[in-house]
Amino acid sequence: MSASSIPTCAVIHAQETYEGKQGLTYFAGISAQSVGAQAICLQRLPIPSGGRAKAHLHEHHETAMYLLSGQAELWYGEGLSDYLSADAGDYVYIPAGVPHVPGNRSQTEPCLAVIARADPNEQESVVPLPDLDFVLLQRPQAPKPEARKPCFCSAYPSDHLVSGK
Repeated sequence: MSASSIPTCAVIHAQETYEGKQGLTYFAGISAQSVGAQAICLQRLPIPSGGRAKAHLHEHHETAMYLLSGQAELWYGEGLSDYLSADAGDYVYIPAGVPHVPGNRSQTEPCLAVIARADPNEQESVVPLPDLDFVLLQRPQAPKPEARKPCFCSAYPSDHLVSGK
């Protein structure tokens, strides 16, 4: 292995942005493209008030989000029939292959998330699902709080139920 191909530590000053296939603008962070990462991608994602991504899935990798500020929502599953919401301080997990549409619940305040993916390439396994974008146009509003499904984390016993907010 040559000295130039040996991985090293790096700092990324998140000034550069790019438009993702998902229709949102990401701050470039840690990735194969920026530092030669081999198994992780870490980015910052601002979602403007009322903003929403395009329907998509990540074919071969999991995604984890930590909401720094604001109110996020996620339509997901077959036909985008499932819904969850998250507030600042919450974590969101999206398994590989699950169709989803993240968005900002607030019509007045932006939300900001840190996103980690198990694929170092920022956009490689993003699969747009334009047919599902039409589904949300038919159902643009979030379900009423009493109709929202609770969210379970299978790593914890059932007494650690986190209710969809």
